[in-house]
Amino acid sequence: MDLKGIKLTWLGHATFRIETPAGKTVLIDPWVMGNPKCPDSEKNFKKVDVMLCTHGHGDHIGDAVEIAKKHNPVVVAIYELGLWMANKGAKQVSGMSKGGTQTVGDIKVTMVHATHSSGIEDGDQVIYGGEPCGYVIEFANGVKIYHAGDTNVFGDMQIIRELYSPQLALLPIGDHYTMGPREAAYACKLLQPKAVVPMHWGTFPVLTGTPEALRKLVSGVEVVEMKPGQTI
Repeated sequence: MDLKGIKLTWLGHATFRIETPAGKTVLIDPWVMGNPKCPDSEKNFKKVDVMLCTHGHGDHIGDAVEIAKKHNPVVVAIYELGLWMANKGAKQVSGMSKGGTQTVGDIKVTMVHATHSSGIEDGDQVIYGGEPCGYVIEFANGVKIYHAGDTNVFGDMQIIRELYSPQLALLPIGDHYTMGPREAAYACKLLQPKAVVPMHWGTFPVLTGTPEALRKLVSGVEVVEMKPGQTI
């Protein structure tokens, strides 16, 4: 699909880098150093202007604190996770909750529901990280991208379609910890995006869902299978 000047790069698992037409860099669920699917050439960033965190699991915020300290982005997260990030040294934390919308740089970010868990493993403790979430990101050119975070399908995805109408959905398909292809296909039915990019698959053997399995179950939605490090 035509992203109208937006550059979307998949860094493996649920990590994405987005470059806006105005030149801002948005990083979603920053886990690169320990991410076996992230290419070595993509593990360091020239800059990060905005960081979006969907929940507190290590395979989603594993490098969030270090990147926040190095690049000083605006960190968007649910309130409790934002507090933890601030306590760890993030300087620009803009906590929010589900249903809220805020403008960060040249994008509008709406926090939406996700069905998962969100404990933060901090040393030998598991700290409450607030609820998991997803994001609908609206760009100045009118394009809307939905990053679902880690989630199962839920009926209120229909509300996400009716309220925000994202053209592109980034959906987990790996199964076991998130929805698999069957549930993701139903999510496409509820969301009705123009295209879907499968994520959170193939990182570990237990994540058995594949883009091909999803493609066989959907109609009227383009399934864009990306390779780690690929930009569309």
